[in-house]
Amino acid sequence: MHIEPGLVDESKIWLSYVTAAGAGAYALNLARHTIHESGAAPLLVRSIVTTALVFCFFEVFPHYPVGVSEVHLILGSTLFLIFGAAPAAIGLAAGLLLQGLFFAPFDLPQYGMNVTTLLVPLFALHWIAGRLIGPSTPYVDLKYRQALALSTTYQAGIVAWVAFWAFYGHGFTAQNFSAIATFGGAYMLVIIVEPIADLAVLAAAKAIHALKGSAFVEPRLYNAA
Repeated sequence: MHIEPGLVDESKIWLSYVTAAGAGAYALNLARHTIHESGAAPLLVRSIVTTALVFCFFEVFPHYPVGVSEVHLILGSTLFLIFGAAPAAIGLAAGLLLQGLFFAPFDLPQYGMNVTTLLVPLFALHWIAGRLIGPSTPYVDLKYRQALALSTTYQAGIVAWVAFWAFYGHGFTAQNFSAIATFGGAYMLVIIVEPIADLAVLAAAKAIHALKGSAFVEPRLYNAA
């Protein structure tokens, strides 16, 4: 994933450093809570797995430039449900960084914008999940409407942040509106796919009993809160 180079001028890009620092601080706070609840080793294991998956999402899965950015199947809600908020956040940030370092160095100046765009919607998803999913419901028992709500939250958050950076960089011009609308319309198609992917992965997890209690997955996947 990348915000198009030049979308935000160098004189304005400082804001992305501020938002990325805030997102990073919140991710570290989530990591601290995860270590307190599950230990450092499970967090490390899950973060390595999510980093590898995110790198695969960016580099192996199909992705197309549309409007002001690229359309990817990132599966943010899937990462959250299977591995938890902190490992998902770490994986998104680390996978994006690896992509920039080894395959897309032209994206590195936009890293602050891109990581903010990926992480803040994840935090919103985390908040929504806490209110949408009852404490007695393990994630493997989610319904389609719940998976759809989580996916919509994440994907809509990505579109909103991309739109913010585009308006921040190029203003409220007709051409900019058109490019943002084109990107947003294309990205919303992901909402059709991601809840189905979520439920398929959750169904597979439900069938694999050996994962219950494993350090490889989020404890809430199988257990009530």
